[in-house]
Amino acid sequence: MKATRRRVRELAIVGHALLSTRHPVMAQIVPMRRCNLSCAYCNEYDEVSKPVPVDEMLRRIDHLARLGTSIITISGGEPLLHPDLDQIIARIRHHGSLAGMITNGYLLVPERIQRLNRAGLDHLQISIDNVQPDEISKKSLKVLDKKLQWLSEYADFHVNINSVVGGGIKNPQDALIIGRRALELGFTSTIGIIHDGEGQLKPLGGEERAVWNEMRSWKKKNYSRFNQFQEAIANGQPNDWRCRAGARYLYICENGLVHYCSQQRGYPGKPLAEYTKDDLRREFFTEKSCAPHCTISCVHQVSYIDHWRSPQRPAAPGSTAGLVNIQL
Repeated sequence: MKATRRRVRELAIVGHALLSTRHPVMAQIVPMRRCNLSCAYCNEYDEVSKPVPVDEMLRRIDHLARLGTSIITISGGEPLLHPDLDQIIARIRHHGSLAGMITNGYLLVPERIQRLNRAGLDHLQISIDNVQPDEISKKSLKVLDKKLQWLSEYADFHVNINSVVGGGIKNPQDALIIGRRALELGFTSTIGIIHDGEGQLKPLGGEERAVWNEMRSWKKKNYSRFNQFQEAIANGQPNDWRCRAGARYLYICENGLVHYCSQQRGYPGKPLAEYTKDDLRREFFTEKSCAPHCTISCVHQVSYIDHWRSPQRPAAPGSTAGLVNIQL
Protein backbone atom coordinates (compact mmCIF):
# COMPACT_ATOMS: atom_id res chain seq x y z
CA MET A 1 0.00 0.00 0.00
CA LYS A 2 2.84 2.38 0.78
CA ALA A 3 4.44 1.64 -2.58
CA THR A 4 1.15 2.29 -4.36
CA ARG A 5 0.61 5.60 -2.57
CA ARG A 6 4.17 6.61 -3.38
CA ARG A 7 3.63 5.80 -7.04
CA VAL A 8 0.46 7.93 -7.11
CA ARG A 9 2.41 10.85 -5.62
CA GLU A 10 5.14 10.40 -8.23
CA LEU A 11 2.64 10.47 -11.09
CA ALA A 12 1.08 13.61 -9.61
CA ILE A 13 4.51 15.25 -9.58
CA VAL A 14 5.04 14.48 -13.27
CA GLY A 15 1.60 15.82 -14.11
CA HIS A 16 2.21 19.02 -12.15
CA ALA A 17 5.59 19.48 -13.85
CA LEU A 18 4.04 19.11 -17.29
CA LEU A 19 1.33 21.64 -16.49
CA SER A 20 3.53 24.30 -14.91
CA THR A 21 7.17 25.38 -15.32
CA ARG A 22 7.10 27.80 -12.39
CA HIS A 23 8.46 25.52 -9.68
CA PRO A 24 11.50 23.27 -9.07
CA VAL A 25 10.85 19.61 -9.73
CA MET A 26 13.87 18.46 -7.70
CA ALA A 27 16.27 19.99 -5.22
CA GLN A 28 19.38 18.23 -3.96
CA ILE A 29 20.43 19.54 -0.57
CA VAL A 30 23.59 18.89 1.46
CA PRO A 31 23.23 18.79 5.27
CA MET A 32 26.71 17.35 5.79
CA ARG A 33 29.79 17.70 3.57
CA ARG A 34 31.89 15.34 5.68
CA CYS A 35 32.03 11.69 4.62
CA ASN A 36 33.26 8.55 6.35
CA LEU A 37 34.82 7.36 3.06
CA SER A 38 37.26 8.93 0.60
CA CYS A 39 36.62 7.45 -2.85
CA ALA A 40 39.36 8.50 -5.28
CA TYR A 41 37.02 9.83 -8.00
CA CYS A 42 34.71 11.82 -5.69
CA ASN A 43 34.86 15.61 -5.26
CA GLU A 44 31.74 15.97 -3.11
CA TYR A 45 33.10 15.48 0.40
CA ASP A 46 35.63 16.61 2.99
CA GLU A 47 36.87 15.15 6.26
CA VAL A 48 36.27 18.06 8.63
CA SER A 49 32.93 19.81 8.08
CA LYS A 50 30.40 19.95 10.89
CA PRO A 51 26.72 19.21 10.24
CA VAL A 52 24.53 22.13 9.24
CA PRO A 53 22.47 23.05 12.35
CA VAL A 54 19.06 21.44 12.17
CA ASP A 55 17.18 24.73 12.59
CA GLU A 56 18.94 26.09 9.51
CA MET A 57 18.21 22.93 7.56
CA LEU A 58 14.53 23.19 8.43
CA ARG A 59 14.48 26.81 7.26
CA ARG A 60 16.00 25.71 3.94
CA ILE A 61 13.42 22.94 3.55
CA ASP A 62 10.65 25.43 4.33
CA HIS A 63 11.89 27.82 1.63
CA LEU A 64 12.13 25.02 -0.94
CA ALA A 65 8.50 24.26 -0.09
CA ARG A 66 7.56 27.91 -0.66
CA LEU A 67 9.15 27.66 -4.10
CA GLY A 68 6.93 24.63 -4.77
CA THR A 69 9.69 21.98 -4.88
CA SER A 70 8.25 18.53 -5.61
CA ILE A 71 11.21 16.26 -4.70
CA ILE A 72 13.93 17.00 -2.15
CA THR A 73 16.90 14.63 -2.17
CA ILE A 74 19.40 14.68 0.69
CA SER A 75 23.01 14.05 -0.29
CA GLY A 76 26.49 14.80 0.98
CA GLY A 77 29.14 13.96 1.95
CA GLU A 78 27.38 11.27 3.90
CA PRO A 79 23.95 12.40 5.13
CA LEU A 80 23.62 9.58 7.68
CA LEU A 81 26.35 11.32 9.70
CA HIS A 82 23.95 14.20 10.43
CA PRO A 83 22.58 13.75 13.97
CA ASP A 84 19.15 15.21 13.11
CA LEU A 85 18.59 13.58 9.72
CA ASP A 86 15.26 12.05 10.70
CA GLN A 87 13.89 15.46 11.60
CA ILE A 88 15.00 16.84 8.23
CA ILE A 89 13.28 14.00 6.37
CA ALA A 90 10.11 14.46 8.40
CA ARG A 91 10.07 18.17 7.51
CA ILE A 92 10.28 17.35 3.80
CA ARG A 93 7.32 15.02 4.11
CA HIS A 94 5.43 17.57 6.23
CA HIS A 95 5.38 19.84 3.17
CA GLY A 96 4.13 17.05 0.91
CA SER A 97 7.37 16.68 -1.06
CA LEU A 98 8.94 13.34 -1.94
CA ALA A 99 11.91 12.67 0.33
CA GLY A 100 14.97 10.97 -1.16
CA MET A 101 18.48 10.25 0.05
CA ILE A 102 21.80 9.26 -1.51
CA THR A 103 24.07 7.38 0.91
CA ASN A 104 27.10 5.09 0.85
CA GLY A 105 25.12 2.72 3.08
CA TYR A 106 27.88 2.02 5.61
CA LEU A 107 25.86 3.25 8.61
CA LEU A 108 22.69 1.30 7.85
CA VAL A 109 21.58 -1.20 10.49
CA PRO A 110 18.05 -2.51 11.16
CA GLU A 111 17.27 0.09 13.84
CA ARG A 112 18.48 2.94 11.58
CA ILE A 113 16.42 1.66 8.65
CA GLN A 114 13.31 1.54 10.83
CA ARG A 115 13.93 5.13 11.94
CA LEU A 116 14.08 6.16 8.28
CA ASN A 117 10.74 4.39 7.79
CA ARG A 118 9.20 6.36 10.65
CA ALA A 119 10.62 9.64 9.34
CA GLY A 120 8.87 9.01 6.03
CA LEU A 121 11.73 8.46 3.60
CA ASP A 122 10.44 7.66 0.09
CA HIS A 123 13.57 6.75 -1.89
CA LEU A 124 17.11 5.69 -1.07
CA GLN A 125 19.99 5.16 -3.47
CA ILE A 126 23.32 3.47 -2.83
CA SER A 127 26.04 3.49 -5.44
CA ILE A 128 28.21 0.36 -5.24
CA ASP A 129 31.41 0.58 -7.24
CA ASN A 130 33.00 -2.87 -7.06
CA VAL A 131 32.70 -6.37 -5.63
CA GLN A 132 35.89 -6.15 -3.55
CA PRO A 133 37.15 -2.87 -2.01
CA ASP A 134 40.28 -1.36 -3.52
CA GLU A 135 42.24 1.90 -3.47
CA ILE A 136 39.68 3.59 -5.75
CA SER A 137 36.56 2.84 -3.71
CA LYS A 138 35.50 1.06 -0.54
CA LYS A 139 31.84 1.06 -1.65
CA SER A 140 31.96 -2.65 -2.40
CA LEU A 141 29.40 -5.42 -2.51
CA LYS A 142 31.48 -7.46 -0.06
CA VAL A 143 31.20 -4.74 2.58
CA LEU A 144 27.62 -3.69 1.85
CA ASP A 145 25.82 -6.95 1.10
CA LYS A 146 24.62 -7.41 4.70
CA LYS A 147 23.30 -3.82 4.60
CA LEU A 148 21.37 -4.69 1.44
CA GLN A 149 19.87 -7.75 3.11
CA TRP A 150 18.69 -5.59 5.99
CA LEU A 151 17.19 -3.07 3.58
CA SER A 152 15.34 -5.85 1.79
CA GLU A 153 13.92 -7.07 5.09
CA TYR A 154 13.10 -3.80 6.86
CA ALA A 155 12.82 -0.86 4.43
CA ASP A 156 9.38 0.51 3.59
CA PHE A 157 10.93 2.94 1.10
CA HIS A 158 12.05 2.30 -2.47
CA VAL A 159 15.69 1.26 -2.81
CA ASN A 160 17.79 1.65 -5.94
CA ILE A 161 21.29 0.24 -6.29
CA ASN A 162 23.45 2.07 -8.79
CA SER A 163 26.52 0.34 -10.19
CA VAL A 164 29.10 2.18 -12.24
CA VAL A 165 31.59 1.89 -15.07
CA GLY A 166 34.38 4.24 -16.06
CA GLY A 167 36.34 6.55 -13.79
CA GLY A 168 39.09 4.08 -12.91
CA ILE A 169 36.82 1.19 -11.87
CA LYS A 170 39.13 -1.79 -12.38
CA ASN A 171 36.69 -4.56 -13.30
CA PRO A 172 33.66 -3.51 -15.37
CA GLN A 173 32.15 -6.99 -14.86
CA ASP A 174 31.57 -6.08 -11.21
CA ALA A 175 28.63 -3.92 -12.31
CA LEU A 176 26.81 -7.02 -13.60
CA ILE A 177 27.30 -8.87 -10.32
CA ILE A 178 26.07 -5.89 -8.33
CA GLY A 179 23.06 -5.34 -10.60
CA ARG A 180 21.99 -8.98 -10.41
CA ARG A 181 22.29 -8.95 -6.63
CA ALA A 182 20.11 -5.82 -6.44
CA LEU A 183 17.36 -7.42 -8.51
CA GLU A 184 17.60 -10.63 -6.47
CA LEU A 185 16.86 -8.63 -3.31
CA GLY A 186 13.87 -6.89 -4.89
CA PHE A 187 15.48 -3.49 -5.57
CA THR A 188 15.74 -1.59 -8.82
CA SER A 189 19.12 -1.51 -10.53
CA THR A 190 20.70 1.27 -12.54
CA ILE A 191 24.11 1.78 -14.08
CA GLY A 192 25.95 5.06 -14.36
CA ILE A 193 29.11 6.37 -15.96
CA ILE A 194 31.50 8.01 -13.55
CA HIS A 195 32.26 11.53 -14.70
CA ASP A 196 35.72 13.03 -14.74
CA GLY A 197 36.94 15.69 -12.29
CA GLU A 198 34.94 18.39 -14.07
CA GLY A 199 31.66 16.49 -14.19
CA GLN A 200 32.13 15.86 -17.89
CA LEU A 201 31.91 12.70 -19.97
CA LYS A 202 34.55 10.15 -20.86
CA PRO A 203 33.64 7.56 -23.51
CA LEU A 204 33.50 3.93 -22.44
CA GLY A 205 36.03 1.33 -23.52
CA GLY A 206 35.09 -1.95 -25.20
CA GLU A 207 34.53 -4.09 -22.10
CA GLU A 208 32.81 -1.25 -20.27
CA ARG A 209 30.49 -0.75 -23.21
CA ALA A 210 29.61 -4.48 -23.31
CA VAL A 211 28.64 -4.39 -19.63
CA TRP A 212 26.66 -1.21 -20.20
CA ASN A 213 24.72 -2.76 -23.07
CA GLU A 214 23.93 -5.95 -21.16
CA MET A 215 22.57 -4.13 -18.12
CA ARG A 216 20.47 -1.84 -20.29
CA SER A 217 18.98 -4.91 -21.99
CA TRP A 218 17.61 -6.33 -18.75
CA LYS A 219 13.85 -6.35 -18.67
CA LYS A 220 13.64 -5.07 -15.12
CA LYS A 221 12.26 -1.53 -15.38
CA ASN A 222 14.12 1.29 -13.74
CA TYR A 223 13.91 5.02 -13.80
CA SER A 224 17.25 5.58 -15.57
CA ARG A 225 15.60 4.58 -18.87
CA PHE A 226 13.54 7.77 -18.85
CA ASN A 227 15.74 9.26 -21.56
CA GLN A 228 18.57 8.52 -23.96
CA PHE A 229 21.19 10.92 -22.64
CA GLN A 230 23.36 8.16 -21.23
CA GLU A 231 23.60 6.47 -24.62
CA ALA A 232 25.44 9.47 -26.05
CA ILE A 233 27.61 9.69 -22.92
CA ALA A 234 28.65 6.05 -23.35
CA ASN A 235 29.71 6.87 -26.91
CA GLY A 236 31.61 9.99 -25.85
CA GLN A 237 29.23 12.16 -27.87
CA PRO A 238 27.70 15.50 -26.85
CA ASN A 239 24.01 15.79 -26.08
CA ASP A 240 21.77 18.46 -27.54
CA TRP A 241 19.43 19.35 -24.69
CA ARG A 242 18.06 22.20 -22.61
CA CYS A 243 19.50 22.09 -19.11
CA ARG A 244 17.07 23.59 -16.61
CA ALA A 245 19.48 23.69 -13.68
CA GLY A 246 18.82 26.66 -11.43
CA ALA A 247 15.11 26.36 -12.21
CA ARG A 248 13.69 22.85 -12.37
CA TYR A 249 16.71 21.42 -10.55
CA LEU A 250 18.46 23.16 -7.65
CA TYR A 251 21.66 22.12 -5.88
CA ILE A 252 22.02 23.62 -2.41
CA CYS A 253 25.44 23.25 -0.82
CA GLU A 254 26.13 23.06 2.92
CA ASN A 255 26.54 26.84 2.98
CA GLY A 256 22.99 27.30 1.77
CA LEU A 257 23.92 28.60 -1.69
CA VAL A 258 22.10 27.57 -4.87
CA HIS A 259 24.34 26.19 -7.64
CA TYR A 260 23.65 24.60 -11.02
CA CYS A 261 24.75 21.16 -9.79
CA SER A 262 27.36 19.36 -7.71
CA GLN A 263 29.97 19.67 -10.46
CA GLN A 264 29.33 23.27 -11.57
CA ARG A 265 29.36 25.35 -8.41
CA GLY A 266 29.63 29.11 -8.15
CA TYR A 267 26.57 30.23 -10.11
CA PRO A 268 23.97 31.46 -9.38
CA GLY A 269 25.73 31.23 -5.98
CA LYS A 270 22.79 32.98 -4.33
CA PRO A 271 21.59 32.14 -0.81
CA LEU A 272 18.57 29.88 -0.96
CA ALA A 273 16.75 32.17 1.48
CA GLU A 274 16.93 34.92 -1.17
CA TYR A 275 16.11 32.72 -4.17
CA THR A 276 12.84 33.77 -5.78
CA LYS A 277 10.46 32.88 -8.59
CA ASP A 278 12.28 35.46 -10.71
CA ASP A 279 15.53 33.48 -10.31
CA LEU A 280 13.70 30.31 -11.34
CA ARG A 281 12.34 32.00 -14.44
CA ARG A 282 15.72 33.46 -15.44
CA GLU A 283 17.53 30.13 -15.18
CA PHE A 284 14.74 28.23 -16.93
CA PHE A 285 15.42 30.27 -20.06
CA THR A 286 19.23 30.47 -19.69
CA GLU A 287 21.41 28.18 -21.83
CA LYS A 288 24.13 26.33 -19.89
CA SER A 289 27.51 26.19 -21.64
CA CYS A 290 28.48 22.99 -19.79
CA ALA A 291 25.39 21.07 -20.94
CA PRO A 292 26.63 19.22 -24.08
CA HIS A 293 29.13 17.02 -22.19
CA CYS A 294 27.35 16.82 -18.84
CA THR A 295 26.96 13.44 -17.10
CA ILE A 296 24.72 14.48 -14.19
CA SER A 297 21.77 12.15 -14.76
CA CYS A 298 19.38 13.66 -12.21
CA VAL A 299 19.60 17.03 -14.01
CA HIS A 300 19.06 15.26 -17.34
CA GLN A 301 15.97 13.48 -16.10
CA VAL A 302 14.37 16.55 -14.57
CA SER A 303 15.18 18.77 -17.56
CA TYR A 304 13.79 16.21 -19.99
CA ILE A 305 10.27 17.05 -18.81
CA ASP A 306 10.63 20.40 -20.61
CA HIS A 307 12.71 19.31 -23.60
CA TRP A 308 9.93 20.15 -26.03
CA ARG A 309 9.24 23.71 -25.00
CA SER A 310 10.73 27.11 -24.23
CA PRO A 311 13.98 27.47 -26.21
CA GLN A 312 16.81 28.94 -24.19
CA ARG A 313 19.06 31.92 -24.81
CA PRO A 314 22.77 32.28 -24.03
CA ALA A 315 23.69 33.66 -20.64
CA ALA A 316 24.40 37.38 -20.49
CA PRO A 317 28.13 38.16 -20.97
CA GLY A 318 29.98 37.81 -17.67
CA SER A 319 26.92 36.58 -15.79
CA THR A 320 28.48 33.17 -15.07
CA ALA A 321 31.92 34.49 -14.23
CA GLY A 322 31.76 32.74 -10.87
CA LEU A 323 31.04 29.32 -12.34
CA VAL A 324 33.79 26.82 -11.57
CA ASN A 325 34.42 23.21 -12.47
CA ILE A 326 35.06 21.31 -9.25
CA GLN A 327 38.44 19.61 -9.53
CA LEU A 328 39.49 16.37 -7.81
